[in-house]
Amino acid sequence: MADKILIIEDEPDISKALEYNLKKEGYDTYTSLNLKDGLAAVYENKISLILLDLMLPDGSGLDLCKKLKSNPEYDFIPIIILTAKDDEVDKVVGFELGADDYVTKPFSIRELILRIKAVLKRKIDKKDLVEVERQFGDLRMDIDSHEVFVNNEEVFLTALEFKLLKQLVDRRGRVQSRDQLLADVWGYSSDVTTRTVDTHIKRLREKLGVIGKYVQTIRGVGYKFSRTPD
Repeated sequence: MADKILIIEDEPDISKALEYNLKKEGYDTYTSLNLKDGLAAVYENKISLILLDLMLPDGSGLDLCKKLKSNPEYDFIPIIILTAKDDEVDKVVGFELGADDYVTKPFSIRELILRIKAVLKRKIDKKDLVEVERQFGDLRMDIDSHEVFVNNEEVFLTALEFKLLKQLVDRRGRVQSRDQLLADVWGYSSDVTTRTVDTHIKRLREKLGVIGKYVQTIRGVGYKFSRTPD
């Protein structure tokens, strides 16, 4: 199956040239002129790599990069930034947000294709890796069936508790603030407070038993799941 490359670029000449040459190389392509349509294309298709312009009509490509790289469902997608900017600060920000490469306009399409091939070759499909790594010590999560086991005994979680645990495990080793958990797990429901996060964390720890100790409180910041079961 051909890799699917999404081109998010508002300059028609560049977009068409990229689409033409990538198709010649055997890639399937999707094109978007703005962030909104680009994000929709990611959600609707199994994208292998994104070519992302920084200066777009509805905002900065860095915002989309940050959004995707902070979401475990999509953070495995490599992103190559295309921009007219050649400022070192912009490059640093792009790489800090998770971009895989950075190409300054004007660029050689031949060189860009070589970079695309290199990124795809070294890409580790983190999405598949995460599915495998849902085994954490004596904790096992079956994502498809929404089942959780501790020491091979099933732990019965609510849908919200399961989503909260999945969020913590997927980002293990990384501190998440209460506000971040509210946004990602609850969707900032109007009747939700940070106290609700604390209550659910407490209940989750109790249900997980011996695994509950790995859900750590970072005082004054939020919560994180231990990086390793050691």
